Amino acid sequence: MQLTDQQQLIQKLARQFAEKELTNDVLDETEATAVFPKEIQDKMAAVGFFGIKTPRQWGGAGADCVSYSLVMQEIAYRSAVASLYVSSPNSLSGGPLLTHGTKEQKEKYLRPVVEGKKILAFGLTEPGAGSDAGGMSTTAVDEGDYFVLNGRKTFITMAPLADWTIIFAKHDTGDKRHNITAFIVDMKAEGVSCGKPENKMGIIGCATSDIILENVKVPKDDVLGKPGHGLAIALGTLDVGRIGVASQALGVARRALDEAVAYAKERKEFGKPIAAFQGISFTIAEMATKLHAAELLVWDTCTLIDKKERCSDKAAMSKYLATEYCNWIVDRAVQIFGGYGYMKDYIVERLYRDARVFSLYEGTTEVQKIVISNSLLRSRK
Repeated sequence: MQLTDQQQLIQKLARQFAEKELTNDVLDETEATAVFPKEIQDKMAAVGFFGIKTPRQWGGAGADCVSYSLVMQEIAYRSAVASLYVSSPNSLSGGPLLTHGTKEQKEKYLRPVVEGKKILAFGLTEPGAGSDAGGMSTTAVDEGDYFVLNGRKTFITMAPLADWTIIFAKHDTGDKRHNITAFIVDMKAEGVSCGKPENKMGIIGCATSDIILENVKVPKDDVLGKPGHGLAIALGTLDVGRIGVASQALGVARRALDEAVAYAKERKEFGKPIAAFQGISFTIAEMATKLHAAELLVWDTCTLIDKKERCSDKAAMSKYLATEYCNWIVDRAVQIFGGYGYMKDYIVERLYRDARVFSLYEGTTEVQKIVISNSLLRSRK
């Protein structure tokens, strides 16, 4: 794929930023404290990473989805957790506001998020409703001037850090097909609380927790989109969200490949570099081929999104292929490193832990297969 001049400049900016700011010392400190530096978040916002696809009128850079993917890849190459801070305002949190928010909501909520002044989370998953979003039990009751929300959301990225959260809840609209509504909820509102941050395997430095809603009053001005159309908002948002995760996976996979190639050329066994052995060299060839295939699929999907063409199936394919290939590539990198790959002194150990969640969040691999197969089967009736 041939990048435009603007896309090349954005890619170069992201690469230079990542190399300068996401140093080993910063990342080691983040792992040790589970806190990603606020000053780096501020710098990412200042250079426009939090609003890559957001129009300039709302404080964004006004670039395209390809540019967003490129930035995600470059940041994830150095730090998967840093890329989460870029992903959220561009996809799961900023996306619903951009596509369904009123002018007033965009000014009040989207602009501060894009500028890095506020954090917005995305509250869809529940303890008993993960892949089956329509099975959620969180409720909203219309009380005239406001809605009253009750329920619990789980595994919500950035929940303990967020100022606001988009919450999806069921309420009686008189239409069983359209009975979920999206709400913008103030995390400091009475009745809102967070559970204990999860002790995660990877992506250390971006807190994840439950959100508990107990008789939370939400003004009707903070209903996002049409009442009853929340599920459609959530599923549409996930298309772009899946491209973000796929792009994270590409960045991490490329780092794992580069680390494996460098190590294979330096490490010697039986008097020669291990890269000279076919078992290693063929593995590297397969790693590179899988990475390139995933890159092409992601770029193709980004292009469709920029053309505003329907591409839920391609977004699902992109996430499925990129995340599964990433996990395989990182696993092979650890194998090439041997025992050293299991040690925290080497980057591939962290890549291994960080990559595992890619095929879980924003729709598991199995859910992507459902989306893809349903699309194919419907189109061939």
